[in-house]
Amino acid sequence: MPKQLDYMLTEKELAEIEQAIRSAHDARIRQRATAIHMLHLGQSVTEVAEIMAVKLPTIYGWYHRWKAEGIAGLGDRAKSGRPRKTDETYEKRLGEIVELAPEALGYSFVLWTIERLRQHMYKETDIKLSPARFRVLMKRLGYVYRQPKHDLSALQDADEQERSKELLEWLKKKPLAGNMNSSLWTKQP
Repeated sequence: MPKQLDYMLTEKELAEIEQAIRSAHDARIRQRATAIHMLHLGQSVTEVAEIMAVKLPTIYGWYHRWKAEGIAGLGDRAKSGRPRKTDETYEKRLGEIVELAPEALGYSFVLWTIERLRQHMYKETDIKLSPARFRVLMKRLGYVYRQPKHDLSALQDADEQERSKELLEWLKKKPLAGNMNSSLWTKQP
């Protein structure tokens, strides 16, 4: 049979746990400190796990990390996996680039797309992100893509546009000829 753990805390440990419950900025540290406090108060590991909605090994892990490292051991560990390619400098520069017109950087196009931004950032920083990862980054930074509104007024004839406005005003003022029903609904014969 495994050795029974003693969850009773010294006065100093109890004060440290209570301080973490009251004032830790991270909610996960407060939760884990509360679990240790509940163990100290005599609740079983099974009861604490059920109340905290976690599995038994999680409670044991929290307790052993706390015993080994103190309150700092109750924080989240670094996640495994590949480290991020981007850093604050990359993200700051991306924000600056998004605000610039592409023409200011020597491009012949007038709108940034995800692919154009991604390629430009690769050229500038030598950090190549996949299209999906780049979209996630843009979303995390709070940028959303919006459809451009095409304005064709530069291609329209100004004189013809003025004549059309005058004709429209004249038609609005002219009384309607004949007896016109104002309803859009008609009865079929």
